[in-house]
Order: sequence, then structure tokens, then C-alpha cells
Amino acid sequence: MITDGLIEAPGIIILFACWIRCLQYFRRSHSKKTEAFWLAAVLVFFAVIRRELNYLPDLFIPADFLLLSQPYDWWEDCVLTVVYLMIVGLLAYSWRYLLAVLKRVPISLYLTVAVLALLEYMGENMIGIPETLGLVIEELSETAVYAIALIYLWRFTLSDYDCPSARADLSHSHAVSHSA
Repeated sequence: MITDGLIEAPGIIILFACWIRCLQYFRRSHSKKTEAFWLAAVLVFFAVIRRELNYLPDLFIPADFLLLSQPYDWWEDCVLTVVYLMIVGLLAYSWRYLLAVLKRVPISLYLTVAVLALLEYMGENMIGIPETLGLVIEELSETAVYAIALIYLWRFTLSDYDCPSARADLSHSHAVSHSA
């Protein structure tokens, strides 16, 4: 448990930094669609942080906890389902902004994250990797993905999407969707 925590700690710190950066972008947004996108990003990082800290309820919530005759796990599942549905709804609402952001991400970044995700999966499920090394590879791959996200968020500039050319891209995608 302590070894796992030491390996996971840098990733959790990076996730909190990503979450804070998304909160900053949410507060600086000038349109409802942009706000919706960044609020979805805040909720995504909230969900990922919750997943990484999945051991905390075991430490702080008694096993026999009940609220309105339902156990903690039931409430947690309900809250997370609402969070996931909000993420989907917010991204659907801000789909043009989402597409504009996704278009500007270099293909090499998508490929790097895909390779790291595959490596993480292989480490977690010990596919071709010894069990003792699997945990380390899994956590290092996750931390690398989180670091890439933080670097991308740190270098991201909201004003790039407020300029006339970005609005033209958004308008063009809007016009194309209506003509189809």
C-alpha cells in the first residue's frame, strides 16, 4: 500500500494541477459553450482524481454506513453516474469548441497517449510483463499521460480560440453541419 502510494503520488499531484488549470480556463471563458467545455474538463479530472483516490472511502467511511437505507457504494455510483452524464451533456452542448480544440492537437500526441494507454493496460493485466514490474509500468504510464495533459493544458491559450480565424473554423464546422 505504501509503495503503491509512492508510485501514484506524482500522478495524483499532476491531476490536481490539471484540475486547477481547467478551473482557471472555466473562470476565464467568455461564452457559454466555452464555459460548458471547461466545466466538462473540470468534471473529467474530478472523476479521474476520484478513481485514483479510490482507497479513501475505505479509510474514512465505516463499512456499515447507510444513508436513506442505501450503502455508500450505491450513493457513490449514483453521484458518479450523474457526473458522467453531465460530462457527456456539456461536451455535446460545446461540440463545436470541442472539435476546434481536437483539430489542433498534433497526431503524434494522440499516438503517444494511445501507446502509453496500451502500455498501462499491459502493465495492469500483466500481459507479457512480470507482475512485480506490471504495477510500476502501469503507474508510470498513467503518470506520463497525466503529465502530457498538464503540459498541453499549460501551453493551451484561450485567446487562440477567441480570434477571428478560430471563430471562422467554428462557423465553418457549423455551416458544414447544416449543409449535410
